[in-house]
Amino acid sequence: MIFPRLTGVTPRLPVSDLARTISFYIHVLGFEISVLWPDDKPTFAILDRDAVSLGFFATDAHRGKVTIGTADLYLGVENVRALHAAIKDEVTIEWGPNVYFYGRREFAARDPDGYLLIFTEPTDDPPTCVE
Repeated sequence: MIFPRLTGVTPRLPVSDLARTISFYIHVLGFEISVLWPDDKPTFAILDRDAVSLGFFATDAHRGKVTIGTADLYLGVENVRALHAAIKDEVTIEWGPNVYFYGRREFAARDPDGYLLIFTEPTDDPPTCVE
């Protein structure tokens, strides 16, 4: 079977405070708002930066039970060390930056709702972490 080509993915994550989430991604990570809906009292947003799009929705705007903060976002970065230096005083760093045996330099931080943001780049440097 031949499948049509996929052209992208935008995760849509539930958040407890949409305005706080938007502020974090804009001011700490440099994202911009591409969609904010509805105009009068937004409950949904898509934020973009470079080739990355992330969707967020207020949990009270959707039916059914949702769990906040149970996803990891693995974000490719051109310079992990520079990003780490830029945001380390704004967020709690969970770990890193470290170089792992699989040839990646990574560090992790959490957003205001507890989503783990893993920032990663390829490297030929020797591993600094044995885990």
